[in-house]
Order: sequence, then structure tokens, then C-alpha cells
Amino acid sequence: MANDGRADRRWSDAGWTGRRLYLYNICVPTTHQATKPAELTDAVLSASRVLVAVAARSLAEHEDEVSISQYRALVILASRGPQRPVDLAEALAIDPSTATRLCDRLVRKRLISRRRQGADRRAVRLDLTARGRQLVDSVTARRRLEIEHVLETIPAGERNALARAFVLFARRAGEIPEAQWPRSWEL
Repeated sequence: MANDGRADRRWSDAGWTGRRLYLYNICVPTTHQATKPAELTDAVLSASRVLVAVAARSLAEHEDEVSISQYRALVILASRGPQRPVDLAEALAIDPSTATRLCDRLVRKRLISRRRQGADRRAVRLDLTARGRQLVDSVTARRRLEIEHVLETIPAGERNALARAFVLFARRAGEIPEAQWPRSWEL
């Protein structure tokens, strides 16, 4: 049995008969039905470990440029459009002064811009620059490829159920689907 990120495949005349999927040294039973809240939580935690590994690898080529926290700020601006610093801090669940320092670094790197709103010099909006948008798009594209590779190992019917579950999970967690992210030219 290979444990190299590919499924343990057993083929028969009927097709896929594998019972386990090996993802990044994590063995996930493919036939288990989580009926108790703790079992469901364990299943989500197992999947999240895989997704965190994918996220870390997708950021690796940019690790000298941004931290995970800085990247998350870029994603929030990409998905929600321009934000007030206090709103970005709330979305990141960090103190506003911490968000200010984080944004100072992103402005110096030319990944975000600060724009004054009206006559009040304290009213500021944060937005992605073209360079920040390119970084988010690059990391997302790499992440997308790796996730697609894993999804190809899952039978179609199970992929559909997985997609429905992830859409519901993301919606309940307040995540905005990428297809609904505003683009710079739409703002």
C-alpha cells in the first residue's frame, strides 16, 4: 500500500473497491458514516489537517513575502473587497493595533493600499493592489491544482456529496465562495 498522497486503489470488474484513502500520511476510511457529533468532528479535523498541509505548501513559494496571517488578510480583502482596518481586524479575530501593524507591512510590500475616505483623515479603506491580487490568485491556483489531484481519486458520487458538505460548512462558517469575490474592476 502506497502512502504517498494517492489512494490505495483496488480495482475489480465493478470498479473502485478501495476502503481507505491515504492523504499526506493520514488514513481516512472511505466507508465510515459519522453518526455521533464527536465522530463528525474527528472526520472534519482529519480533512482539515490535509487542507492545512495543502495551504502551507501553496504558500511555500511566497514564504519570504508573506506570513500566513498576512496572506489571510489578503484573502479577506480579495473576498470581501475594501475594508476598514477595524473590520479587517474583526475578520482576522485580532486586536486592531495588531491589524494596523500587519497592514503596515503589507503596504510596505505593496500588496495592499490605504485610501482616505472623504475629508476625515482617520477614515481609511484597505484594498488589494494588483500585486496583492496576483499573489492571492497564484496561491489559489496552486492550491486548486493540488486539491483537484486529490479529488480525482474519489468516486464521482462521493465527490458530489463532499462538495455539498463543504459548501454548507463554508457557508455556515461565513466564508464567501470564490466565484462571488469582487474583482478590482467591479468596485
